[in-house]
Amino acid sequence: MSASCVFPMCARASRGLLRLRNGTPVAVDVARLLSTDKPAAGDDSATGGLARAILQQRLQQQSQGQPPPAEGAEGAGGGGDKKQKENTAYAKKMVLRLAGLMGLGGAVSVVYIFGTNSVDEEGNQIPDEFDKEPPVVQQLKRTVKYFQDYRQMIIEPTSPKLLPDPVKEPYYQPPYTLVLELTDVLLHPEWSLATGWRFKKRPGIDYLFQQLAPLYEIIIFTAETGMTAYPLIDGIDPQGFVLYRLFRDATRYMDGHHVKDVSCLNRDSSKVIVVDCKREAFSLQPFNGMALKKWDGNSDDRTLYDLANFLKTIALSGVDDVRSVLENYATEDDPVDAFKRRQAQLAQEEEQQQQQRVGEWSQQKKSGLSLGSIASRFWRSKQQ
Repeated sequence: MSASCVFPMCARASRGLLRLRNGTPVAVDVARLLSTDKPAAGDDSATGGLARAILQQRLQQQSQGQPPPAEGAEGAGGGGDKKQKENTAYAKKMVLRLAGLMGLGGAVSVVYIFGTNSVDEEGNQIPDEFDKEPPVVQQLKRTVKYFQDYRQMIIEPTSPKLLPDPVKEPYYQPPYTLVLELTDVLLHPEWSLATGWRFKKRPGIDYLFQQLAPLYEIIIFTAETGMTAYPLIDGIDPQGFVLYRLFRDATRYMDGHHVKDVSCLNRDSSKVIVVDCKREAFSLQPFNGMALKKWDGNSDDRTLYDLANFLKTIALSGVDDVRSVLENYATEDDPVDAFKRRQAQLAQEEEQQQQQRVGEWSQQKKSGLSLGSIASRFWRSKQQ
């Protein structure tokens, strides 16, 4: 074999070996291996075997559909990922800076708006207790005070006296006060895609109002807002049995619940009954309330009829303190149903007592007749 034949083959084989070690075999080297140059007769050496191994490996990769990676691809990809990471970090840094500037500007605007003195009708500033402080301190303290007052307005009722004083003669003041919740007690909210929110009227509302209006001062005290509840009350009470209306702003916000404080109603607590579907609504005065089951919209419901009979019984009995009665139903899941059971049991006991009295009277009558007959016979025998 001439030097011109051996050395090119060795160079090509060694180039293929180096590229295999780097993991990047090149197709052009395989094409050169497929050239028409025939090796010498003694080409069973390590160099010839290496060339055949390179050829077999490359053909196997091509048959499996694996495209040969370009030279320097790994280095180029690494550089692109690094640049992309740098761009992402820069974008995040700019977004954070922009958000910080916007937050700072918003805070300054809030302090400027809410920390300025109030003005009267003529546009003159009204002095307050912070006027002697430095300007920045004034702004900050007025802002803090504004938000504290706003929070207090949400938590506390709008007034310590939610109702006016009871009327005096010659006007009529009912002896008891009935406080009713609107949602799930008198109305049931329903929502559909076609109609949106609608409120269904519970059976027995008219009967309840008509039966209790002479005995109770009827008040609707709801956790709904006035904008929502006012037209609903107009719809269920066209005759005006409801004397007063109280809304969410009159409640006391405690532990995530709107609580109705009986002490703020300006009425005698011993004569006030609160009807709601949540016990938390009267948690401050638990024995002033009755917790009914939520109405699910069933048209066959009779709860309000039974409730009217229960409350009417309390009023006609002249109870001095309604809390002594409602305390007996405080642990009942359905106090109205419990009242019906006790009423039926009481009626049965009275019937048994009546039958017992009738039996005793008839027995006394029979014994009286027997004694009378004996006395009359004795009188006749004496005359004879």
